[in-house]
Parts: sequence; C-alpha cells; structure tokens
Amino acid sequence: MRSDAGGGTSGAGDSAWSRYRALAGRDRRERLVVRSVLAAGAGVVAAGVAVWWAGIAVAAAVFAGQVVYGRVRPGAATEWRRGAQAERRTGRRLARLDPAAFHVLHDRVLPDSRSNLDHLVIGLTGVYAIASRRWRRGVRLRSEQGRLWAGGRPAAGVDVAAHAATLVEKLLADELGHAVAVEAVVAVHGARVPREGLRHGEVELRSARSLPGGIAGRPVIFTSAQVTTIAAAAERALPPMIPF
Repeated sequence: MRSDAGGGTSGAGDSAWSRYRALAGRDRRERLVVRSVLAAGAGVVAAGVAVWWAGIAVAAAVFAGQVVYGRVRPGAATEWRRGAQAERRTGRRLARLDPAAFHVLHDRVLPDSRSNLDHLVIGLTGVYAIASRRWRRGVRLRSEQGRLWAGGRPAAGVDVAAHAATLVEKLLADELGHAVAVEAVVAVHGARVPREGLRHGEVELRSARSLPGGIAGRPVIFTSAQVTTIAAAAERALPPMIPF
C-alpha cells in the first residue's frame, strides 16, 4: 500500500490528472487535423493578400491559438486539469507540515461514495478531511444567509468536504473502536478568503497558502502515539485511488 505519510505530495491529484489525460486523449488526432486545416487555410489567405512569409506567420499563430484555446475552453477536460493542478498545489503546501507531528494522505478512496478524498491530515492538532477547490482568481468568497457566494454567484462544491469528514469519522470509529472527530476543510485556490479562514456550516474554507499554518497553529489534542495509531487506521480504511 502506498503511503504519503510525513507530508509528501505523492499521489496528490493523481486520479484527477489521469481522468484529464483520458479525456484530452479522446479524438486527439481529429483535433490535430482540424487545427492544421484551419492554420493552413489562414496561412494561404494571408500569403495571397501579403507576402509568403506572412502566410507562415499567420498559420503558426492560428495553430498556436487553437492549442491554447483547447486548454482553456470550458469543458470536462479543462475542469479535471484545473482540479488536478489545485490538488497538487495543496499537496505541496501540506508538505510543509512537520512530518514528525503530521501524517498526510492524498487521493484516497471513500467507500460507498462517488467522490474521493483529496487530502487527509492526521496530526497533533486533529484530523482534517480536505477538499481542494479552485475559483476564478480574485473573486471573494463569503457566507450569507446559509449560502456560500463567490462574488455575486452561488458557490458549489464545498459540501463534499463535510460529506467526506462524516465518512472518515465513521471509518475511523469502525477501525479504532472509538470516535475521532474529523474537521471538514476546503483548500481555496484563486478566490479570496479572510486570513483567519471562512466558516460555512460545518466546513472551514482557508486559502491553500495559509492552510499549513492554520492546521499546525491549533491547540495540541493528540499525543504522537495517538497520531500514529489513527494514521495506521486511516491507511487501512482509505486505500489509494487507482488512476483511471
């Protein structure tokens, strides 16, 4: 069994990246043909109205523009790629936690659930089920009247952290024979949240940048021996995701 204990980034975003590559690989040959035809057509037109080297420059620019557009256009592949990148960035942040005090697991199976667990931190200050989420850069997150908002739009995707925390609590209780509280956390990428974090229902939202300090700076509630025992139980109950 693969272990990410000690704060490493091994496995962070692996299954999401694998899904992105699978989606991006579909019809790759056809997309290449379409890009080439468009670029060649634009180049011929430019060469006809100007000089031959202008046609080459236009063709190259059109082809490059099509490649860039294919990476940023809305769609399932783009969303999976951005999600994987956010998970990997969170993994790098969590790697800054002291490995003597914290165990970090990434990309774990949640039994009887359609979703996976992006990150699980087990340390002296508690147990944290963490979901990585990305919003448009600069938009402000706020919680008002029971709803989470990203700028002027409702924000979705944070309830999965609360659901994951509940499942992990049950799994750990089954393994250990006693209850262990698990806190639901969302690592925020792109959007702005208060330095001290934002509470929305059962979920705490923190910028990925401040996440290690927010976790390590809390009061100590476990001994090192307890951390080791809980981490071992988590390893047994939450196997790594198998890439698609």
